[in-house]
Amino acid sequence: MNEGPRIGVLALQGNFREHAAMLRRLGVDVVEVRKVEQLEGLDGLVIPGGESTTFMRLMRLYGLEEALRSFDAPILGTCAGLIVLDRDHLDLVDVSVERNGYGRQVASFEADLDLEGDAVPLRGVFIRAPRVRDAGPHVEVLAEHGGEPVLLRQGRFLVASFHPELTDDTRVHERFLDLVREETGVRA
Repeated sequence: MNEGPRIGVLALQGNFREHAAMLRRLGVDVVEVRKVEQLEGLDGLVIPGGESTTFMRLMRLYGLEEALRSFDAPILGTCAGLIVLDRDHLDLVDVSVERNGYGRQVASFEADLDLEGDAVPLRGVFIRAPRVRDAGPHVEVLAEHGGEPVLLRQGRFLVASFHPELTDDTRVHERFLDLVREETGVRA
């Protein structure tokens, strides 16, 4: 019998509950990760939105910073998760990001996004969203807003400026699970 993937959601703060709920809707075994040892045996990890400075401080405090650098399964980073993965923080994704790039809380918005390979627009919820200022040559843009990248993939990493977990649309999480299946097929 083939079991579904085991996906961790970094549960230090932020929107981890919403990501966990969406993944469970997709039939995934979800682990809320707060300690290094909870990363063992995971097929993938989600770093949710929240406050990036707080994430980094808590990750250092709990010894997760280096553990995440050496975690070799696919990672989905949304909003603050994108910032945490960028060149200036964990340096796992070759992007440069401006925090709150679309403005403060009062400038939050929703927008329909053209999703690469899909005719149906994807609704993006942007809350104090980071703006991608530069992406390296191996970073693939999967969706844009106003001509700027907001959903990107680099190898086993999928990152978004917006909050896909705050809508009923599961396509970003489905793409992440496709990445997980791709990687576990390669590792098996």
